[in-house]
Amino acid sequence: MRRSLLIPLAVLTTTAVALPAYAASTPRSHGDAHRQAIDRGADRGLARGVRHVPVPKAARAVSTRHPDHVVGHGTPASCTSRKVVRAVAKGGVVTFDCGPDPVVIRMRHTAKVVNTSRRVVIDGGGLVTLSGMGKRRILYQDTCDRRQIWTTSHCQDQAHPRLVVQHLTLADGNSTGNLAEGGGGGAILVRGGQLKIVDSRFVGNRCDRHGPDLGGAAVRALSQYHGRPVYVVHSTFRGGRCSNGSGLSSIGVSWTVLNSVFVGNRAVGHGANPQRPGSKGGGSGGAIYTDGDAYTLRVAGTLMRHNHANEGGGAIFYVSNDRSGRLHIRWSTLRDNVSERFETRPGIFYLGRGPIDVRHSVIR
Repeated sequence: MRRSLLIPLAVLTTTAVALPAYAASTPRSHGDAHRQAIDRGADRGLARGVRHVPVPKAARAVSTRHPDHVVGHGTPASCTSRKVVRAVAKGGVVTFDCGPDPVVIRMRHTAKVVNTSRRVVIDGGGLVTLSGMGKRRILYQDTCDRRQIWTTSHCQDQAHPRLVVQHLTLADGNSTGNLAEGGGGGAILVRGGQLKIVDSRFVGNRCDRHGPDLGGAAVRALSQYHGRPVYVVHSTFRGGRCSNGSGLSSIGVSWTVLNSVFVGNRAVGHGANPQRPGSKGGGSGGAIYTDGDAYTLRVAGTLMRHNHANEGGGAIFYVSNDRSGRLHIRWSTLRDNVSERFETRPGIFYLGRGPIDVRHSVIR
């Protein structure tokens, strides 16, 4: 958000603290009982909470029966960081043959998509973990990065590469100190083209602990083609730590999150956005942090529990600066998500067009 007015407000303490102007009327304890009463009656007796929702064709895993590149030749030792980096750079469909058991590939360099690729599909087969070892980002795509080759005159809005991450675990990624494109994206940073994540796990990823708009311990997305949504389907986000949005984070990007789980993610910054005087900013959106103008966040069939924000939105922080965007929640459960300073509903801070569109869901 890009507001500069700060006003003092006492929130759950005996001393006054400065909060962003947008939070002035929404301290954490405001209206909880009333909101829960609304939750109980909103759906007129229909069942509510997490329920599997249909997945549109565009959001499903893609076929990898005919891969362009196979990492490994049947043993864990044959699956190396170097081979992953080379396969991703070549593009196309990438699969793994590391043996019948789960394997961890320790990434000694970040795998980077070259923008001449029309698509890059990375399929771990449910057995492969790519680990950043707490030292580096795991996967990177940026259509506006000259080092990865410019392919159009409109790098901020181009259709390719299409990056698909499926049946893969990404663990211990860390982009701390890497502030290109505003920083964030401990496991994955994508600017431009199109991104889809299916049946994948993100565990223990990190990015910088401070910054008013910096986020995405697991995934940071920017500049998606024609405003199409990033699909996140059947995926799990656990134990992320970042200034904001320790599962997902973006500016001006739409998301469709289906049948997924966010547990134990923490927005660890302090000072919110715009940052309070004397602070470094951040601390909002324990699981998901989104900002921008005309964009949409859809969450359906999803569980969000025990996420935490030092500032606002223990589970979700959503702000449409021009109030043209909206948050939609269907068949989901958001419980026990802590917003330390401000929220508009339990675990959520929202500013958008009209109220949050919530149906068949539990928010407590």
